[in-house]
Formats: sequence, C-alpha cells, structure tokens
Amino acid sequence: NHLSKIATQLTREEFVISERGRNGGLTLRHPAETISVGAVLRALKKDAPVAECFGGNKTCLILPVCGLRGPLADAQEAFFATLDGYSLADVLGPRGTMAAMLRIEADTAQ
Repeated sequence: NHLSKIATQLTREEFVISERGRNGGLTLRHPAETISVGAVLRALKKDAPVAECFGGNKTCLILPVCGLRGPLADAQEAFFATLDGYSLADVLGPRGTMAAMLRIEADTAQ
C-alpha cells in the first residue's frame, strides 16, 4: 500500500509519530509552522532521483557527453529551495479547514 509506505517513511524520518490501535494514527512530531515542505519532499524522494545519472546506477550511455545533468541538478535545487520557503502550516491553511474537507474530526487533526 503506497500510503502506508509514505506513513512509514515519515515516521522513520521523524516528521510524524505513529500510534497503532483503535485511537491510533499519525501526529506531527513538531508544529506545522516549523516543518518545511521542501524537507518533507526531500525525505520522501531521496530514493527517487530526478534522472538515472543522479542515482547509484550510472549506466546511461550518454552520461560522458550529456549536458543536461548540470541543468537538472540546478532545477532540482531551485525546486527544493522554493519549497523550503513554505511550511506545512502555509499549505494546509487555517487549522481545521483541511480536516473538515477530509471529514476528519478537527480536534484530532494536528
């Protein structure tokens, strides 16, 4: 299940606390205002390079002459730098709004 893999990774990276059981779920470990969107995406995407040449398997035939690797690295850095300027609180909106849209009880939404 894709969602459970994400939850496991967010728990492992210490963005959330996972509690099992009937009243369990995920809770943010730190206030949403202090967690950058860039940090979350970096943690989730660290095993998914933007191109093959950024991963461990550098078997691309054109790697020695490719001029795209530098621009892709610059673009990825700019992407994450922009997202570092936003916190989870910024993208979730007022407390309880997202919970209401997802039909989650507001007092349990962190």
